[in-house]
Amino acid sequence: MEENVIVVDPEDRPLRSGSKKETHLMSTIQNGLLHRAFSVFLFDSHGRLLLQQRSDEKITFPQMWTNTCCSHPLHYPEEMEEEGAKGVKFAARRKLEHELGIPQSALELDQFKYLTRIHYLAPSDGLWGEHEIDYVLILPYRDLELNPNPNEVKAVKYVTQPELKDLFDRQKELGIEFTPWFRIIAEKFLYKWWDRLDALDEFVDTKIHRM
Repeated sequence: MEENVIVVDPEDRPLRSGSKKETHLMSTIQNGLLHRAFSVFLFDSHGRLLLQQRSDEKITFPQMWTNTCCSHPLHYPEEMEEEGAKGVKFAARRKLEHELGIPQSALELDQFKYLTRIHYLAPSDGLWGEHEIDYVLILPYRDLELNPNPNEVKAVKYVTQPELKDLFDRQKELGIEFTPWFRIIAEKFLYKWWDRLDALDEFVDTKIHRM
């Protein structure tokens, strides 16, 4: 909670550092505090998407299912490099090791495909929430050995498109929930990307999509 993330303005320009605690309190979020984040979507060689269930210990959205890895670049030079979203890719590689046990040596930065950014606000409970500009990164066709960290990840699951749609449709029946950013990305973008994993360049943009 004391790690320093990157506080940004609504145009994603860095302003200062801020602790994870400060940037996830609803009291500061309601005053406009915004920070930078990323979401990784890893697909295996069969085109299945790796999902994770967040651990019970997460302060925001515990036990909810989400995309492969979601976290924040930290406020130090390597993870603040802007060109080609390089800093965010450094952070994503670091967190994939921390959360899922994927060695950093197994991934090159150029294997991460940056597509776009979304700006969203989502309360988790009365105290904590998220207010982020979220960089979306795709890792297509990667078969990687996983060793999830139980402090971060409760469960993992690979799904096809029909299986994910079925999970969304039946979530009440199954007693599961999905994180708000994952639902936003899935409903607006994910399926068209999924159909074109070999041609992701056509989807790259410089926009910040306000949700």
